Amino acid sequence: MPSRDELTDRLYGLGWSTVKTLPEPAARALGRTIADQTWKRRGKGVLRLEANLKRVVPGAGEQRLAELSRAGMRSYLRYWMESFRLPAWSEKRVRAGFTPEGLENLEKAMDAGRGVILALPHLANWDLAGAWVTTELGIPFTTVAERLKPESLYDRFVAYREGLGMEVLPHTGGAAFGTLARRLRAGGMVCLVADRDLSASGVQVDFFGEATRMPAGPAMLAQHTGAALLPVTLWYDRTPVMRGRVHPEVAVPAAGSRAEKTALMTQALADAFASGVAAHPEDWHMLQKFWLADLDGASPRQESP
Repeated sequence: MPSRDELTDRLYGLGWSTVKTLPEPAARALGRTIADQTWKRRGKGVLRLEANLKRVVPGAGEQRLAELSRAGMRSYLRYWMESFRLPAWSEKRVRAGFTPEGLENLEKAMDAGRGVILALPHLANWDLAGAWVTTELGIPFTTVAERLKPESLYDRFVAYREGLGMEVLPHTGGAAFGTLARRLRAGGMVCLVADRDLSASGVQVDFFGEATRMPAGPAMLAQHTGAALLPVTLWYDRTPVMRGRVHPEVAVPAAGSRAEKTALMTQALADAFASGVAAHPEDWHMLQKFWLADLDGASPRQESP
């Protein structure tokens, strides 16, 4: 009998090998079917999603939360269906799959020869946004991936993202920060999913009126390298095209200690993320415990899927 880790790896492998061969309408329909079945089972992930959405949409009644969680599961499965299919998409399809606003904020930093840090929450499909950057803008970038179990599954994710034109560094170990800093000092781009602290030692911020922690890395990299720190939010609409916004730069404060500057900058990131989550709560794929009041001593890494 295969172990649980081996079974997980095989299921993901089946997704990548099979779903990408389906016609796009069939893949979308399959995603909706799986999402609706999962939602109806009311499992741990769905219940946690609803508990998180309750903070994001205060005053929402039971019916509204159920509608949001169902839409949230459909959004989440859309992410997976797209991700399984992305390696088979043509450059034309990738370019047509994403329409961002606020590109002038990115162009301003790049025209000045500065490195750029794009920081995103778990909204919509960050892999598609990354593929669009490498394809449409022709800009390679570096990112960081959490080490998943089994190791073979982590290797699949690394190979998948490298196939989309990304340089992928493991989250564990101190070497990643130094490599990211070198890329930024050379005028390169770094993209980081930055709404969930995996170290349990991040910066405490206010998010929808409650305390949580977010990674200090983006703010610290901006201070160390002079790179522009730009929040990005993403969302789906009723079309096959994903939308997004590059927000104005989070500037390094002129005064204060390094820790104080990091705290202020991370809170500014949290505020930008909150604006995107509030506008499109169904596209925030947060099926794990997130706020400190819920973590209750458990590290975010222990809560990873």
